[in-house]
Amino acid sequence: MQQAFVRLRRGETGQLPPPVENMHQLWSASEQYGVQQALSMSLVGDKAKVRHGLESVLRETEADEIMVNGQIFDHQARLHSFDLAMQVKEELLS
Repeated sequence: MQQAFVRLRRGETGQLPPPVENMHQLWSASEQYGVQQALSMSLVGDKAKVRHGLESVLRETEADEIMVNGQIFDHQARLHSFDLAMQVKEELLS
């Protein structure tokens, strides 16, 4: 996802690139700062971590809706991520 944001800020188009081990080779310090700011409300992790993070975000922002986006290179992993997000949503609504 970080690579996609760097490419977007550079005006580059194309498919989502595969993951890399080290982003430091791919971005400048200012690009890193900008991407980190843009992704500051992102929730990444297992189901429990995402649920805890989402509860915190909803408490802080009092938002009445959320938007889920999954910039994941592996399509099956992306589908699994969306499934987990739906499970978290159902848990929060119950």
